[in-house]
Amino acid sequence: MHFDPREQAALRAVGLDTEELREAAELVKEAVQEDADELAAFFADGGTYYSDMEMAHSASDIAEHEIDHVDLYTHGASLRGYLKFDSWGVPIESGRVLSADVVELTLGPTVDSRVRFARDADDL
Repeated sequence: MHFDPREQAALRAVGLDTEELREAAELVKEAVQEDADELAAFFADGGTYYSDMEMAHSASDIAEHEIDHVDLYTHGASLRGYLKFDSWGVPIESGRVLSADVVELTLGPTVDSRVRFARDADDL
């Protein structure tokens, strides 16, 4: 079960028993896996994507990227992975689907920010 001891105590305080806690944990795990599957599908074709990532030496609010692939894995409530651009990459610390056209990834070291991605710059 991925709930930490404080979360478990709070959930028990509102009336959930151990079996219900397990069921809730399983539902969270399934939701995270669904998000990972949708994010992987979003980036499956690779190619050109646009983002609101702050880029050094850029005057534009929208950045253009060639994305090679995304590699995601889940564990309980955690979604992690790696985003590979054409010439560099960055760890993924979390992510979510905002719409059919826009996703948001929390990127790790070197970026350290939440970044929205779209296939069409106008969607950002």
